[in-house]
Amino acid sequence: MKIKFFFLFVIVAYTTASAQGIFVNSPYLQIGNHTSANSMQVLWHAAPVNAEWKLEYRSAEQKNWTANDTIYFNTVAVEGIAAHRVYHAGITHLIAGSQFSYRIWNNGKIVFTADAQAVKKADQSYRFVAFGDIGAEKPDQKRLAVQAFKAKPDFVVVPGDIVYENGLISEYNQKFWPVYNADKLNDSAAPIMRSVPFIAAVGNHDADNRDLDKFPDALAYYLFWDQPLNGPLGKEGGTLVPVLKGSDAHKKAFIDAAGATYPRMANFSFDYGNAHWTVLDADTYVDWTDKELTDWVAKDLSASRDAVWHFVMFHHPGFNSSREHYEQQQMRLLSPIFEAGKVDVVFNGHAHNYQRSYPLLFIPDKKGTLLVGGKDNKIVRGRVVNGRWVLDKTYDGKTNTTANGIIYIVTGAGGQELYNPEQEADSDSWQKFTYKFISTLHSLTVADVDGKSLTIRQVSAEGKEIDSFKLTKK
Repeated sequence: MKIKFFFLFVIVAYTTASAQGIFVNSPYLQIGNHTSANSMQVLWHAAPVNAEWKLEYRSAEQKNWTANDTIYFNTVAVEGIAAHRVYHAGITHLIAGSQFSYRIWNNGKIVFTADAQAVKKADQSYRFVAFGDIGAEKPDQKRLAVQAFKAKPDFVVVPGDIVYENGLISEYNQKFWPVYNADKLNDSAAPIMRSVPFIAAVGNHDADNRDLDKFPDALAYYLFWDQPLNGPLGKEGGTLVPVLKGSDAHKKAFIDAAGATYPRMANFSFDYGNAHWTVLDADTYVDWTDKELTDWVAKDLSASRDAVWHFVMFHHPGFNSSREHYEQQQMRLLSPIFEAGKVDVVFNGHAHNYQRSYPLLFIPDKKGTLLVGGKDNKIVRGRVVNGRWVLDKTYDGKTNTTANGIIYIVTGAGGQELYNPEQEADSDSWQKFTYKFISTLHSLTVADVDGKSLTIRQVSAEGKEIDSFKLTKK
């Protein structure tokens, strides 16, 4: 199933003074499960009390407001967190290329409004921002939020580790919402999520902690994101999803709050403009040697051959020169499938720095060697996958912009402590597939797609361009 949608940048968004205390977390945009070419979802969090909510929207060409058809909510009531509802409301029948406004009413009063620009046509250019390993409550995380806002993207992608350290609701409340969904722009926060949809892959800090007795508010990824549910289903204890731990009461509270998103939302795909995106769970608990899983990826890419661009996003990089996490190479196993599916760029996080590979082709040696550890010597730590790569060193991204192979980008310098700054000036420590390695600056990726042309820039927290390259399609 393909989900097509297009966005532009919101111009104005604000919460009224009368709304103070009404929202637990202010409204923000999501792509939704059944998003069509002319719609998107608005989510907000509020106290679990009966109230009359209404969402209205209109295009710039319209005088009258249209009310949405349905508002529904999931109740989050887990131990240690004040109970609240996560409301979902759809905006539909948007006019391509036109500005639109949306506003939210509570008990007869307007409590929130935002101005946006609606869907673009398939042949229009667009921009997205990518950065991973973000919600660490560090100064450069906040500066990069401002840089993302200033870049005026149509959407933002996050290749995992959304919040630290344990993917908790409490960590979202402290380290995520205040930074990316602020009421006003300042030096350390931006109102970007209410204006631009974020799309996220799950990372190890988002999903590793599955003991709900120890962390009752864990796995918040499945509570706060509204994304496609078109990936493999997976069963607990199988190759895709580990067993959820905890008392029956804690597990029921989580399952009731998550609804249909758990566990399916960890793997999905969508279309944006002339590009197809495949988003995967790269955590070490997933067995990517399983044929059912790899067949789903191959089928997903094969079904999108009409797309001009193919992008893949997941957390753990298969091709990484950082000394940190170098051994976690399990996603290299998918390289032949990516190549057969005509993937152009893979976006990763996990290593807290920026890396860009040469365009490369890779043939793995069988299934590699599984790494296990822990006290019981049963915890999967990753997989070493040796093999043979071919590098396109004629591509320079400036004069020669047609690549023979996939470019792998690690954009994990989004806010958490940087990894291996000593390696930046020590190119002898890089693997041969690495073209660029910047580990002394926090940064984000800005990508511009214009037909068969893709320009990517890496921008520091201070707004300095630290790398750039171009790809063109024949």
